[in-house]
Amino acid sequence: MDKESQILHYIKMNPFISQQELSSKVGLSRPAVANYIANLTKRGEIKGRGYILREESAIVCIGGANTDRKARTEQKVRLYSSNPVKITESCGGVARNFAENLSRLGLSTSLMTCIGDDKEGHWLLKETKSQGVDISQVWVLPTERTGTFTTLLDINGQSIVSMADMNIYEKITTSMFEEKWSYIIASSAVFLDTNIPKDCISYIIKRCSDVNIPIYIDPVSPVKAGKLPFRLDGVELLVPNREEAEILANIKIDSIEDCQSACEKIRQRGVQNVIITLGDQGAYYFSDEEFGLLPPFKTDVVDDTGAGEAFASCAIYGIMNEESLFNACQLGLAGAALTLQTEKSISPFLNPEKLHEIVKEFS
Repeated sequence: MDKESQILHYIKMNPFISQQELSSKVGLSRPAVANYIANLTKRGEIKGRGYILREESAIVCIGGANTDRKARTEQKVRLYSSNPVKITESCGGVARNFAENLSRLGLSTSLMTCIGDDKEGHWLLKETKSQGVDISQVWVLPTERTGTFTTLLDINGQSIVSMADMNIYEKITTSMFEEKWSYIIASSAVFLDTNIPKDCISYIIKRCSDVNIPIYIDPVSPVKAGKLPFRLDGVELLVPNREEAEILANIKIDSIEDCQSACEKIRQRGVQNVIITLGDQGAYYFSDEEFGLLPPFKTDVVDDTGAGEAFASCAIYGIMNEESLFNACQLGLAGAALTLQTEKSISPFLNPEKLHEIVKEFS
């Protein structure tokens, strides 16, 4: 009997069995069990069970959710002048994009963020829910405007300048997370971005560390990376880009040797695994057991928006399924390549089979 059949068998015997019990019975990690259950649910093998309780979320994604507006130029950008552009709008926000990416990869995922009581906010919730993400823990703030992120892209799809209106996140307090703690503690893992206030970031990291819930962090930007506390105990994976890593390690990164030094300094702060994304140079991964540079998978670049988030969420997917850091990094590069091929921030073709297919093609 294969693992999926075993899991279905035990659920039929006891519809209220916990993922931890299933994990012990079938010899898989809890995240892997959650993955199987998510796939069984999507196929309709499991319907409306009392078993689907709050603990069903494999990962809670905490941070930003906003509308992404992309203005793509039709010619070389001229600064301080009028530029003809084509504007598109899509769902965005680091945590929201992570939640959708991970849901597309078969993980049971929930989103914890705040939106305004406006048409943009309600549209975001509707679209996110349609991708299988649990939105029951989102705060709707009546007097605030939903966050927006506007970027100007050149004719090659490269971002020239971005503008973020994220003031709404300053309204989030530690007491709001305290009220939702029973939901957070019931998950297998937490993803955190740095859009929320500094004291909230420290609160979540400390409390997750105290109860051994693994945390995955995207520092978002060099400025927001500075919000992270010095001690990062309990952080399973940190995925900064070059500039963010420079801030976190307090060194300049001009070479692969510098990447290693930066990773060592970041790990001294308590992080288990570090992957520094290096754009067209690929990614540098570092842990106790393994380290190295992986070049990117060659692909036609249509738009680079969302590629970093795709990389990190696919790497997290790998780690949650107990892949090595090297393999997780390869899955990340595959996810980034898929996303670069589309104008959308999230590739509609993202799924585990496609990721493994790309990795196999370039291996």
